[in-house]
Amino acid sequence: MSKVLIIAEAGVNHNGDMQLARRLIDAAAESGADIVKFQTFAADRLVTRSAAKADYQVETTGASESQYEMLSRLELTPSMHDDLIAHASIRGIEFMSTAFDEDSLSLLAAKGLKRFKVPSGEITNLPYLRRMAQLADEVIISTGMSTLDEIGAAISVFEASGTQRQRITVLHCTTEYPAPMREVNLRAMQTIADSFGVAVGYSDHTVGIEVAVAAVAMGACVIEKHLTLDCDLPGPDHKASLEPEPFRNMVVAIRHIEQALGSPVKGPSPSELRNKPIARRSLVAARAIKAGEVFTATNVVAKRPGTGISPMRWDEVIGTAAPRDFEPDEFLSL
Repeated sequence: MSKVLIIAEAGVNHNGDMQLARRLIDAAAESGADIVKFQTFAADRLVTRSAAKADYQVETTGASESQYEMLSRLELTPSMHDDLIAHASIRGIEFMSTAFDEDSLSLLAAKGLKRFKVPSGEITNLPYLRRMAQLADEVIISTGMSTLDEIGAAISVFEASGTQRQRITVLHCTTEYPAPMREVNLRAMQTIADSFGVAVGYSDHTVGIEVAVAAVAMGACVIEKHLTLDCDLPGPDHKASLEPEPFRNMVVAIRHIEQALGSPVKGPSPSELRNKPIARRSLVAARAIKAGEVFTATNVVAKRPGTGISPMRWDEVIGTAAPRDFEPDEFLSL
């Protein structure tokens, strides 16, 4: 299989602190991730001032502020984007950001980004999807909270705007932080692939790394996982994120799975070919056998190594006459 694209979702885990944001880029690069991704939005264009927080946001950030107030503290300005893009370039990792509105899409395009991602909440935002289709070379669509019909409608918008299906990757996702294991429904990723003939991946909000690794074993070509420097930091997404060491472990596990998936052709591997004669058996004399004596179940036995007549030829050998004398444990010949 081709290399899985691993996205370290820094998101809003920078908490509005540029030093923390740069350290997240460092951690993503050092983990072996391919992309570090932030979020680009303006609270004024994203939510009303009275919009309620999600339950998980109340749990992680308290109920004293609105969703608008929380998001206002987490905005990245254009100059902040310049700083982070430059730092990612220095660290040798691709910079990406999820735009949550059309103006933010234009901002990212002006910064030179070619790969864009539809967040789960925007999959039904038609003007937004059309604007992204005008700007993106490659599109990743997250599908948390979505039905198959909604996914199909979004793909159709991109295709109608000139984005070929081969340039679209659809991520299965459960929009809850953290996502309960019983609601992951990882098999839905394959349903998406079968239904639309697109490349698929998984945006993981579960605790731990096992679901992301399992997704790769099931055919995911993109894995997205939240990254934080400390799960105990204040902020809405830290609790559902991986710290640098487990994130690194996830990357290593995914790279191992890539190798382990290998070829669909069943046959002995190069290392097995060396072991095959040692582990297999051959037909040998169970005792001394005289020339002309009939081979029987009492004077023939199968023993290692497997460099002589295979025991699968047992019926062919039993009942025939020995062509010569055989010593005990000597390979038989016909």
